[in-house]
Amino acid sequence: MILALESSCDETAVAVFDPAHGLVGEWVHSQIALHEKHGGVVPDLATREHLRHFAPLLERAKNEIGFEKIAEVAVTNGPGLAACLAIGVAAAKSLSLALQRPLVGVNHLRGHVWSPFISLHQEAPEDFDVRVKELLPHLGLIVSGGNTLLVTLDATRRVNVLASTRDDAAGEALDKGAKLLGLGYPGGPLIEALAVNGRPDAFDFPRGIGRRNELDFSFSGLKTSLRYVIEKLSPEEVRARLPDLCASYQQAVVDALTRKTRAAIQQGEGQFRSLGLSGGVANNRMLRAVLEAEAKRARIPFFAAQPQHTGDNAGMIAFAAWADTTGAERAAGMGLLIEPSAALA
Repeated sequence: MILALESSCDETAVAVFDPAHGLVGEWVHSQIALHEKHGGVVPDLATREHLRHFAPLLERAKNEIGFEKIAEVAVTNGPGLAACLAIGVAAAKSLSLALQRPLVGVNHLRGHVWSPFISLHQEAPEDFDVRVKELLPHLGLIVSGGNTLLVTLDATRRVNVLASTRDDAAGEALDKGAKLLGLGYPGGPLIEALAVNGRPDAFDFPRGIGRRNELDFSFSGLKTSLRYVIEKLSPEEVRARLPDLCASYQQAVVDALTRKTRAAIQQGEGQFRSLGLSGGVANNRMLRAVLEAEAKRARIPFFAAQPQHTGDNAGMIAFAAWADTTGAERAAGMGLLIEPSAALA
């Protein structure tokens, strides 16, 4: 089994993955309530919370699952907030030495790439390698507060970045838009809730880079456009038209993400065998529905990360540490392992 730790931002998370059964335990301490009053994540506060909560979470994992069958320790080693990452890496190093088990560093974004396939493994663990082989090459859209990426997962399980954002991430644009509208944090769910009663065509917001052959994203212009609209309205008008503003703003984000994903599928000319959606913004119901429709149009299966695996979580880190290698490679001991006595790069 794999014991994984995640601390890239403001979630302290621990998980245990059993290849024969899937994720057998997940423990998370969320810091949303702490950072909500500040309107965003405060790195120093996040680091302090990781220091306070890793020990209790690990104690729970040990009591509920036990560490006797742990074969390796995995930890997020980037990208993320440097001080927060350091807490997780230090804890993982200590566990690796104490348990005398190998240590593996996992890129946080690779965790997001693999997260839509966690449910596929849970359905039939023994058939995962065969089933996932039929779904590669895979096109994945990662949408979070810090990242917006289009990536491919090829037949050798190598991840390649097709496109990224040139400025703000989609989740960041939603949070900043919510702040401009006087809403709370995190902004995405609040905008989505208000958008239900609004008209998505009430305001004409930009959709980023419009050229079809250009796959990169851009959301800074969207945020600026919202600010200009708000400045032209009185406070009373903003409050009265809040549902329309939220619906139109959300529609612009979803359209930008969908258009670039559609263009990537078309440019792939039939090479992609599946489409995936992951990251915190993947919880947006409109985005999930529209991308599922795009996958159906392209006649490929669609996989979205489960809600508990969309944000920062250790489950996807444990799964990626295992799934990054094929069955044959795992049998030959060719995983991305670092011996307990070695330093983690």
